[in-house]
Amino acid sequence: MSGQQEVELVVRTIAQTAVDNEKYFGDLDAVVGDGDFGYSLARGFEKVLEGWDDLDRSAPGTFLKKVGIVISSRIGGTSGPIWGTAFLRAGATLGDAQEVTGEQVAAALRAAAEGIKARGNSDVGDKTLLDVLVPLADRLEQEVQAGSDARTTLEALSTTAREAAEATKDMIAKRGRASYTGERSRGSVDAGAMALAVIVEQVDQAWQREALR
Repeated sequence: MSGQQEVELVVRTIAQTAVDNEKYFGDLDAVVGDGDFGYSLARGFEKVLEGWDDLDRSAPGTFLKKVGIVISSRIGGTSGPIWGTAFLRAGATLGDAQEVTGEQVAAALRAAAEGIKARGNSDVGDKTLLDVLVPLADRLEQEVQAGSDARTTLEALSTTAREAAEATKDMIAKRGRASYTGERSRGSVDAGAMALAVIVEQVDQAWQREALR
């Protein structure tokens, strides 16, 4: 696959996973949040899929930025700015490069995390998707440095994401509607963190299916 094809596979998998898991992600959010996370995410990524053929494919980074613009304008609540910022920062990091290296992907993930931190005034430990995204960036950097191939790397990221998402169960929410519940937010996973874990697992599976074709 070319760099553009790789990015398209990942983004399409993210979008389809958000749509397919609308109820599950919403149910997770309803435990201590307002329950609209699954609906908001699904509606935004539906728009991405609806306009798929019209997205600018001149470079992987440009493609990601266009996706970020759609998400920012179509996802309601706090999720739009957060997820939109992640795609915009990742796209800006990739720039005009036609091929994407492991180092560039790691840098893009790191930039996405830093963008979310700034946009949401949040950090690791606040019980948000950052509690998965930052460990993902760390693990990816380790795998790249170790020279791991794509399949090994994605399997490692999948495991890291699931473990990090499960770990949010023991945290107290400090951002969003869930933060109003204080101590009661302990005992349930963060919806955004678990959504990211499910997405990474689906990307891993999609990549393996593509490799077998």
